[in-house]
Amino acid sequence: MPEPLTLQALEALLHSRFKEGFLSLKDLPQPHTFKDMQKATDRIVSAIKNREKITIIGDYDVDGVTATTLMKLFFDEIGYEIEWIIPNRFRDGYGLSESIIPRIEGTDLAITVDNGISAVYAAKRCKERGIDLIITDHHLLGPELPEAYAIIDQKQPDCDFPYEEVCGAQIAWYLIASLKNALSIKIDMMAYLELTAIAIIADMMPLHHINRAMVIAGLRSLSKSQRPAIRAYREHTQKEHLNAEDIGFFLAPLLNSAGRMDDARYAVDFLTSANIYDARVRLQRLIDFNEQRKETESKITKEALAAVDEKEDVVVVAGENWHEGVVGIVAARVARVCQKPCIVLSDNGNGALKGSGRSFGNCDLFAVVDHTRPLLEKFGGHAAAVGLSLAKENLTCFRSALQDAYAKTDPLAENDDLDVLGELAFQDITFDLTALIKQFEPYGQGNPQPRFITKEVEILQADPMGKEGNHLRFLFRHNGVIHQGVQFKTQKVYEVPQWVDLVYTVNENHFRGNVTLQLMVEDIT
Repeated sequence: MPEPLTLQALEALLHSRFKEGFLSLKDLPQPHTFKDMQKATDRIVSAIKNREKITIIGDYDVDGVTATTLMKLFFDEIGYEIEWIIPNRFRDGYGLSESIIPRIEGTDLAITVDNGISAVYAAKRCKERGIDLIITDHHLLGPELPEAYAIIDQKQPDCDFPYEEVCGAQIAWYLIASLKNALSIKIDMMAYLELTAIAIIADMMPLHHINRAMVIAGLRSLSKSQRPAIRAYREHTQKEHLNAEDIGFFLAPLLNSAGRMDDARYAVDFLTSANIYDARVRLQRLIDFNEQRKETESKITKEALAAVDEKEDVVVVAGENWHEGVVGIVAARVARVCQKPCIVLSDNGNGALKGSGRSFGNCDLFAVVDHTRPLLEKFGGHAAAVGLSLAKENLTCFRSALQDAYAKTDPLAENDDLDVLGELAFQDITFDLTALIKQFEPYGQGNPQPRFITKEVEILQADPMGKEGNHLRFLFRHNGVIHQGVQFKTQKVYEVPQWVDLVYTVNENHFRGNVTLQLMVEDIT
């Protein structure tokens, strides 16, 4: 049962999330603390001096797109021409795969960003063709490491980099910093950091330690950036200052939509736009992709929810020709509705099922699915999200093995709402509260927005709002104190008056020069 909260108790709770305190950019570890960083740097410097052909191989999510963009911008800045490839989700699959090898023929040095740690077969093909391979990745190591010239991945057991949870774009940023030092050149690392911050947020890295420091500095830089893509985005949103929520909920889905619906190279084209006119056109293309994504996702989510077997602890749903680009988002939606981990698979008609899974609560979905690895053709990911494929004939066995594996996990209750920090009285919802909350921004993975519960709240008013009327605007009263509230994407109808328990976050609503406090309602019981 949540305890009644005071401001002092809340401050102590939020402080407890940051065991290492609040770090700044001066606390960033040096590039050489990564295993193989110096080896990789020396090889790239040699390739530049000898005018060798360099090819960058990225990935189609925001992290991979941003990491590719960083590398392209760096080589553009030093005037060295390179090739770059973002695999197509539908034709190529993930990362450095067999289908990519013919496209890098004639390359002397291939560098992966945000992928490659599981590319055992493709690494062998590179070696056979005389291509030196540098892998930069941040994902978990598989049972076998690829044979490469150098591997930079902080999850290697003999790597001295002190932080395990960093993203692919951060490692690319560090590689650029190392190259800058080795080449003795002057470049503005902050210009690269602003894009890196986008990836840290989008890839849901915990916003602690150096991640928090890099995001705060990156957001500050983004808000005054003259980069055409960022200027076009600020112009489109009519926002002068970008925060973590703007990135996570608005910009990241736009960047992701290109790879989900067509080809992620459009996202790189946008980020590397040379002028504001190109940036506006390319941004509109991403907006169009995102609208297509929303429509497709909505349709498949309805079909997936209708196929749920409520007896399953890990929900598995499969459908014919479900769009592979949105199955991950659909899995997240279904997981939230069912309050269980979920895996969504698409039957593409060739005897294989391909899809994504999203966790819920405290479940380490990667560990659970890993127990079924013998049944899978491809598998990768992390605790919160996985990607996989399997033969259609193995589906029944996979379902059964998955439930057995889940049953053996730590029985910590998945539905315990560990993010609710305590019980709050309406009289304590003040600007002092929001001032305290702001001190611990940015919020996101590992540092969730503080959520509170208030019991026996009276609903005075509940009016539909939005174009489709699928949001609600409330007026609540508790112990004589009245506050406004909003709940998004709900079909519920409430009696007035009615007494309920609320779970919510608190924000400041700025409108026409006025600032009011507002409850962002997450649950009403």
